[in-house]
Amino acid sequence: MEFTLIVLLVIALALFFDFTNGFHDTANAMATPIATGALKPKTAVLLAAVLNLVGAFLSTEVARTISDGLINEGDGGVLITPEMIFAGLIGAIVWNLVTWLYGLPSSSSHALFGGLIGAAIVGAGFQAINGGVFLSKIILPMLAAPLTAGLVAFTATKIAYSITRRHDGKKDGRGRFRYAQIASSSLIALAHGTNDAQKTMGVITLTLVAANLQEPGTGPHFWVIASCAFAIALGTYSGGWRIIRTLGAGLTQVKPAQGFAAETSTAATILASSHLGFALSTTQVASGSVIGSGLGRRGSSVRWRAVGRISLGWLFTLPASAAVGAIAALVAHIGFWGIIANAVFGLGFILFIFWRSQRNKVDSSNAIPVPDVAESGYAVRVRKGKKIRKVKTETGTVPPLTPVAQSAVRDDEAARAAREAERESGSTGEGSAR
Repeated sequence: MEFTLIVLLVIALALFFDFTNGFHDTANAMATPIATGALKPKTAVLLAAVLNLVGAFLSTEVARTISDGLINEGDGGVLITPEMIFAGLIGAIVWNLVTWLYGLPSSSSHALFGGLIGAAIVGAGFQAINGGVFLSKIILPMLAAPLTAGLVAFTATKIAYSITRRHDGKKDGRGRFRYAQIASSSLIALAHGTNDAQKTMGVITLTLVAANLQEPGTGPHFWVIASCAFAIALGTYSGGWRIIRTLGAGLTQVKPAQGFAAETSTAATILASSHLGFALSTTQVASGSVIGSGLGRRGSSVRWRAVGRISLGWLFTLPASAAVGAIAALVAHIGFWGIIANAVFGLGFILFIFWRSQRNKVDSSNAIPVPDVAESGYAVRVRKGKKIRKVKTETGTVPPLTPVAQSAVRDDEAARAAREAERESGSTGEGSAR
């Protein structure tokens, strides 16, 4: 096989990984605004796609971490070949698709790192990996990011609910946080583009350097930036509804003020990491923020079993993708037929996953159940008066597609009727006694 053809195959596979990164990570920005009813599902993914596209052009620091840091580059060139990069991308894509099928918000970033590391070790030994960069810019942020984002979200949620608390029977205004969610979720989508699209840019740049088509230490070319930006935007627009279901309704029930706090914390953490060149997992940051906001809202509950499943996914992401990348690298050592075998396996696995996903299809219509959206988007009760802000419609009633909201109204009416009946029965009893 011609060497230039290998480079083209790697670039094509890298762009497909970028596409999977897009639909795998759409939930990071848009799960909570969809869950609270701040944005319609299709509007949310379209907005996220546009902002991912814009964000990809804003920075290249993370791309340099991959192309000029994680994999050692010596005087004679890098210690990894395009064949090894091809194998590493197979490892990353396999893990991305498996976790997407099961709705696990795992890290696309760490899947990519794991696949590259496994392939590099097989192809060039452990000396191919820059241990310092691996520890300082991948492992430490992986441990610190969800904890930091969770703590910030916990604090922001406490503050949001404290400043909107009312005791005089008037509306507390928390439902208006849905409008703020549009801005905060947009900021996350923009930050995601600045961080995650760069990882594919770094892989393609690393391939060009390995093929002696680009000087070591240089950043990505403009055509690389543009192609990666469009690939991740297209993937984002395709949805990734399975993971939106997990983050939007699987960890905790999200209210508007709580969602705004989580999104703001996520965006701040991601933007800071992009500025410092940390190859951060936006998925871990978003998950940590949702959990932190759930703990910060009084009366909410976090589904710790789901948190445990997600944590196990995080734990196995690096080793599992590295193992698949290493196996693919061993097969690639065969030569021409090894590359063909890897390509056939990769294509077959992709087709199988998408076929399997049709047995339990999740799309914009059923990603988050209507009752969950209705209850989250409905007004918050206040302490005195126990009133509920009714949603205006043409008929002046609660919308028919909000069963939980209707149930809340009926509960209030039933409680009011019971109190009136109790007062009447008390009055009758006193009259009889007299």
